Amino acid sequence: MPEDDFAAVTATVRERVVPTDEERRTLHATVAALTERARAAVADLPVGAEVIQVGSTARDTWLAGDRDIDLFVAFPPDLGREQLEEYGLQVGHAVLSDGHEEYAEHPYVVGAYDGYDVDLVPCFDVEDATAIQSAVDRTPFHTRYLEGRLDGGLADEARVAKQFCKGVGVYGSDLRTRGFSGFLLELLVCEYGGFRPLVEAAADWHPPVELDPEGHAAVSVDDPLVVTDPTDPERNVAAVCSPANLARLQHNARELLADPRADLFEPDTPEPLDVATAREHVAARGTTPLAVHFEAPDIVEDQLWPQLEKSLAGVADELDRRGFDVLRTVALAQGAGADAALLLELTVAELPAVERHEGPPVHVRDHAGSFFDAYADTDAYGPFVDGDRYVVERERPVTSAAAFCASDRLFDVALGTHVESALRAGYEVLTGEAVADLADPFGAALARYFAPQP
Repeated sequence: MPEDDFAAVTATVRERVVPTDEERRTLHATVAALTERARAAVADLPVGAEVIQVGSTARDTWLAGDRDIDLFVAFPPDLGREQLEEYGLQVGHAVLSDGHEEYAEHPYVVGAYDGYDVDLVPCFDVEDATAIQSAVDRTPFHTRYLEGRLDGGLADEARVAKQFCKGVGVYGSDLRTRGFSGFLLELLVCEYGGFRPLVEAAADWHPPVELDPEGHAAVSVDDPLVVTDPTDPERNVAAVCSPANLARLQHNARELLADPRADLFEPDTPEPLDVATAREHVAARGTTPLAVHFEAPDIVEDQLWPQLEKSLAGVADELDRRGFDVLRTVALAQGAGADAALLLELTVAELPAVERHEGPPVHVRDHAGSFFDAYADTDAYGPFVDGDRYVVERERPVTSAAAFCASDRLFDVALGTHVESALRAGYEVLTGEAVADLADPFGAALARYFAPQP
């Protein structure tokens, strides 16, 4: 194993991802100013609240160049949910005068301040993470838990781990990425004692992998990676991580150990395809691509992507069931209210006018008789006996995948609620070379599709 090369590569990455002293001074000054503004806004409320810095900047695991600050305003746990939202937004808008509201479990304010992107989030100041009233109530406990554990260089090791996951495309716990969160990677680095031990362990993981930093009873779930939250033993920190992203991490861990190189730490952003090049790929593959193209519903990304994936799976499952043999699929979206598409690549685009339908064995008298009578006076071919069964060849209700997607039958499949509403407002079905027109809005995504990598 090229140990010296591994050390040299990670040392170079470490130099690049550790913030400079000047970056730290600027960040700390900005956090202090924001905290002071937040405390002044809290002073105008009829209740008290504590202003807490959370996230990677609080744990000193943020990457050089990152400009994100997370501040939580922790209100008394006996405060009503409506008051929490009202007071939280009041503080948020007072601190971030040009901020706007976003919504997770409850609304919060996002804005810019002196070149930093700031999230100002209200939460309940509960005694421990098992008593949370809102999902964000756990976050301060995560920060406190890791503050005393990310020492001896482990904070920088966590930075290297984050950059590696960014490079191989598995960093982020949003529901579009479904990868490794910063908190999860920090726990893993602490658990294994550094970035290299983590990589060596990941290369040999055999899912399900179960880790329990505080020795709680393991969370009983079917996830491929289970990391019991040290502050809330009923929660799996890795619950959002998809099996595909766990496999991608394993593949690239093996790559890094076998051939240490810096490009594994850099995101591979492909050159977007133009329409002509996309058309060449379609022609070369000899399949039939089909896309349902529409305007994405205007909802937050963590609602949009699960609905897109559900809708894509619903359409793919139905087309497969009907015999169109789906080869590969991908959901595409530029964001809420913008272009979106469900892209399916089919090996069968058109089917014969008739389909075979087998009945019960003839010796199963009652059921066989019912089947025979049901088709005896229809336009179906048969019933006839094939082997020991009655069989008919009946008219196939759908012979074209494109026609199916263009018909009302599309709304009989399992679609995301908001995606269904968006489709009812209007969509187009593209097939064959026409799918290449999606290169205009989705050139980079199509480049990845036609040159897939682990």
